[in-house]
Amino acid sequence: MKVAVSGASGLVGSALLKKLKVDQHEVVPLVRDTAGGADGASWDPDGGAIESEKLEGLQAVVHLAGENIATGRWTAEKKRKIRDSRVRGTTFLSETLTQLQQPPATLIAASAIGVYGNRGDELCDETTPAAEDFLADVCREWEASTRVAQEAGIRVVNLRIGVVLSTEGGALAKMLFPFKMGGGGRVGSGQQIWSWITLDDLVGVVMHCLDGDSLAGPVNAVSPNSVTNAEFTKALGKTLRRPTLLPMPAFLARLLFGEMGEMLILSSTHVLPRKLEQTGYQFQHPDIHLALEHLLLRT
Repeated sequence: MKVAVSGASGLVGSALLKKLKVDQHEVVPLVRDTAGGADGASWDPDGGAIESEKLEGLQAVVHLAGENIATGRWTAEKKRKIRDSRVRGTTFLSETLTQLQQPPATLIAASAIGVYGNRGDELCDETTPAAEDFLADVCREWEASTRVAQEAGIRVVNLRIGVVLSTEGGALAKMLFPFKMGGGGRVGSGQQIWSWITLDDLVGVVMHCLDGDSLAGPVNAVSPNSVTNAEFTKALGKTLRRPTLLPMPAFLARLLFGEMGEMLILSSTHVLPRKLEQTGYQFQHPDIHLALEHLLLRT
């Protein structure tokens, strides 16, 4: 299979590229360099430029590019970049694919469980309506940006990704130092539900979506066993053999991180991977304790 991947240098993209190459697929990284090189294709979604001739003959595209939402405070400019990098970039790529002489059969486009907003302990599956806040609005527009590809007959999967666990980057990597120093603890009440997935499983989910043709539309990419922040904290401390006695009050999380802290750390979203389970995906790491042991104790 010939597959193009945007965001190929990111945490998820780089892991996906390795898996695709191991499985003997032909990979075309979509890169922002002025020249994509022999293997890649360059693109500039802001400037409306792309080496579209290098996208001819693709079987699939995996679109992962977007401004990192977990770095820096959400100023007006940061929020503009978060929205534009997703909505404008996805719109431009989707339109480009429809204009190819040989459009790909499949487009897997990243989205996020932020579409559901802060739902307490309500169970959310792919049929749950979107919330009404900044992240939910971005996700809704992000997914709508793929509609032109869907209308052109391309199978579109909107992958609603949860908290990705990896020691190479993301939330877990940022937590490791304070937890190893004995400075970890729950955030706020600790009762907010975190819907998570290991990086290995997320790559597996993408491959599952590529290999079959039964999945389309929103697909929740999360473990079937979400946990509260307090449960996650306890599991991480136990795996590292460190105490977790220094909680961060909710007001301090809001003070330090602003709106980002409210939506990413204090928000509670209990998401179920209904479609993945219905199509037979077998999670490698469905349990948080075993997942953390795999990530932190493997040699």
